[in-house]
Amino acid sequence: MLDPSSLDSLRSLVGERSLRCDPESLVNYGRDWTRVYEPSPSAVVLPDSVEAVQAIVRWAADNRVALVPSGGRSGLSGGAVACRGEVVIALDRLNTIGDFNATERTVRCGAGVVTAQLQDFAQEHGLFYPVDFASSGSSQIGGNIATNAGGIKVIRYGMTRDWVAGLRVVTGTGELLDLNRALVKNNAGYDLRHLMIGSEGTLGIIVEATMRLAPIPGQRAVMVLGTPDMAAIMNVLNVFRDRVALQAFEFFSELALSKVVEHHELQRPFASTASYYALLEFDAADDPALEAAMACFEDCVEAGWVIDGVLSQSLSQAEALWRLREDISETISRWTPYKNDISTTVSRVPALLADVEALVSDAYPDFEIVWFGHIGDGNVHLNILKPDSLSQEDFQARCGPVSEGVFALVQKYGGSISAEHGVGLLKKPYLRYSRSDAEIALMAGIKRVFDPAGILNPGKLLDG
Repeated sequence: MLDPSSLDSLRSLVGERSLRCDPESLVNYGRDWTRVYEPSPSAVVLPDSVEAVQAIVRWAADNRVALVPSGGRSGLSGGAVACRGEVVIALDRLNTIGDFNATERTVRCGAGVVTAQLQDFAQEHGLFYPVDFASSGSSQIGGNIATNAGGIKVIRYGMTRDWVAGLRVVTGTGELLDLNRALVKNNAGYDLRHLMIGSEGTLGIIVEATMRLAPIPGQRAVMVLGTPDMAAIMNVLNVFRDRVALQAFEFFSELALSKVVEHHELQRPFASTASYYALLEFDAADDPALEAAMACFEDCVEAGWVIDGVLSQSLSQAEALWRLREDISETISRWTPYKNDISTTVSRVPALLADVEALVSDAYPDFEIVWFGHIGDGNVHLNILKPDSLSQEDFQARCGPVSEGVFALVQKYGGSISAEHGVGLLKKPYLRYSRSDAEIALMAGIKRVFDPAGILNPGKLLDG
């Protein structure tokens, strides 16, 4: 924790308006959605300019004070948690959007711009920001970049990485880097921009980004299809991917659906039940597109891969179907789930999921297991629900050991222990299942170059 004299020097640097030490602020800014670690920051600072961020970083480097960059704090790996007396540097006030370039289809955003704010801006200018997820109303662009957020439209539009044209970043020495400057072609040496994307605030603090925008897609339709097993879902994906322009391809289990329907008093998509459900969004600008989708559906039913299905007939119905998938995380939060977001190549998903399901069901026969995810890009979310009879501590103690087995299976299938949300604190002990010793050593060396004093989000992603 900061001693009184250090706290006074920080206050004199940033001013009373930008410094918060009250218990409510410390808890709010000191945690993310992980809810595993007890927040314990020394202070919170809210800079209102890039220059202020630089000054804070230089002060921290001189005084050997750890900084935790904070955005919307919607992560699920503990990457934005301050639990060791760090100073949280919250980027909320860097929330301006400007320098829109209609020719390039780019726009400059402060790190604190909320995802939905950028989406609305793009729409107002006849364009589209395609990176989307359930937390779009609270997640911030800086945090999205720091974790390379994906979401529901990766199958069509890719990850956040694919939409970052340029970055301004403050390194651990307080130096401001202007990376790539929105160039489309730039082969002048290393692209340091990509080092920062997914670095979880360990190499630098993202203060501004130039984001690419896309043309607004045409009319879209949504289908929800019930399937008997995961193998059937993959067959459905292959059929539809070859014949319609997919925007999204999501999945969720019957248990996930039943909890969402009960919690939100929503209608089930159809009367029959299935083991798993696929949610598809696709371009439906004309009759031939809809006819192609219906032909795919009929072929899948005939093959035994689809039990039943529904096609949206209006925008409101499409939104209602999406709620069945997007409301899952909020619904199951009541059980404080133990989460793992893992990935492998799309073709290996059924085998990975079957092996993980067998492992987890055998270890926890008395626990409910909820599956959902972005099946179109190989990303599945494992959620083990905490029984009301167990304390959080006992629940974590029971779930922790099985993570080794889950991640060993991920390694077996050539996957990643983190498809979203980064590594943070929660997954750091298991990084070796996705990265070799040589890679980890190189990552540590890169951090020392950008952050020689070791003040930027220490202990996250890497030891130290």
